Amino acid sequence: MAASPEAVSLASKLRDLRKSQRLTQAQLARALSEDTAVSVAAISSWESLSNPKLPPAKRLRSYALFFAQTRPTDSTPHLAREKDLTTADQERFELLHQELVGLRDSARGVTGSSIGRSIWTFESGPITIICPEVPADGRSPLAKEENPNYTRAYRYADLDALLELWGHIRASNPELQVAYRLTDEVVPDDLTGHLVVLGGIAWNPTAVVLQRVLDDLPVQQVAVPDLENGEIFRLNEPSGREFRPQWEDRADSDHEAIDPEQLKAEQTEDAWGDGRRRDLVEDVALLARMRNPFNHHRSVTICNGVYSRGVLGAIRALTDGAVRERNEAYIADRFPSGSFALLMQVPVVNGDAISPDLEIPGYRLYEWSPGEEATE
Repeated sequence: MAASPEAVSLASKLRDLRKSQRLTQAQLARALSEDTAVSVAAISSWESLSNPKLPPAKRLRSYALFFAQTRPTDSTPHLAREKDLTTADQERFELLHQELVGLRDSARGVTGSSIGRSIWTFESGPITIICPEVPADGRSPLAKEENPNYTRAYRYADLDALLELWGHIRASNPELQVAYRLTDEVVPDDLTGHLVVLGGIAWNPTAVVLQRVLDDLPVQQVAVPDLENGEIFRLNEPSGREFRPQWEDRADSDHEAIDPEQLKAEQTEDAWGDGRRRDLVEDVALLARMRNPFNHHRSVTICNGVYSRGVLGAIRALTDGAVRERNEAYIADRFPSGSFALLMQVPVVNGDAISPDLEIPGYRLYEWSPGEEATE
C-alpha cells in the first residue's frame, strides 16, 4: 500500500531538516537521545519516502528544539532545553513545532478546525485531571467502604464535569495516558505533566496551591461571608471587580421556618434567602490555560465555577458539539499565545448548565492574556 502524500510530506521535512545541518542519521539519533533514546533505525523509518512511519508526537517537540537552536557550526550536536533558547530561537521553535505537528495531524487524518485549535488535544502526556472530593459528612452512604455496594465515584465532587471531560480528552488523545486523581492521591509526578484542575478552593487544595503560585493570573477565587456553598471570583487590580452568581426567588415560595443545621448538612444555605427558597439562574465559570508552574514544557488548565454548574459550563464550552468548534476557533484567534483566562456566564435552566457560546459577547465577562490589556 502506497504511503499517503501527507506522510511523505512529513518524512521529507524531517529529512530536509537533518540534511540542512549536514548531519548523518547516527549523529541526529545521538543528539535526540539526550531526551529519550532513539535508534538510527527509527530515524530512518521516519524519513523513508516509500514507507514512512509517523514519529511519536513528543518526538516532534525534540526535533523542533534541536533544529531551532542557534549553535556554532563546529560544535557537537546536542539537544537544547527550551528555557535556554534565545528569543529568536524560541520563535523558530514554536513555528517549527506547529508545522511538524500539523504535518503529523494531516498524515493521521486530523483535518479542518481541529488542527492546533482544541485545548484538549495534547502533543505529549501524561495528562492528569485533579478532582475535588466531597467532604465526608456530605457523601452518599454508598461512598463508605464498609457498604457492600461501595461505589468509589461517590467520593468525587463535580462528577458531571469529570465524566464529560475525561471521556473527551481520552477520545482526543488516544495514544496518551489520561488519569484522574482525587486531591489526596496526587503525587509530585502528577504535577509535572499536563494538569487539568476541576473545582475551586473549598474542596480542591491543588486549586489553592495554583492560585498562590500562578502570579500572573489576574483572577482569584475568594470566600465571602454572604455565600456558604461557593466562592466568588475577584480581579487582582485596583477595581477589585467581583463576579457573582445570580439567584431568583421562587414566585410561589412563602416564608418558611427552616432548620439551619439541616441546610448546612445538605449544603444548601445559599439556596435560601430571608426564609424564601430561590433558584440559581446564572453561575460564573473560569476557564484558564497557562504554563505549568512546575514544568514549563507542560500546561495547566483550570476549570472552575462559583458552584458546580460553573465548573461544568467551563468544560462544556469546549466539549459540547453545539458550540465547541466556534468556541475553539474564538480562543485560537483571540489568544494565539495559548495562555489565557476567561470568565464566562453560565445560564442555568431547569437546574442544568447551558454551554456558553463565546461568539455572544454577553457570555464573556472578562478576558485576559499575558502581555495585553484585559477586556470586560
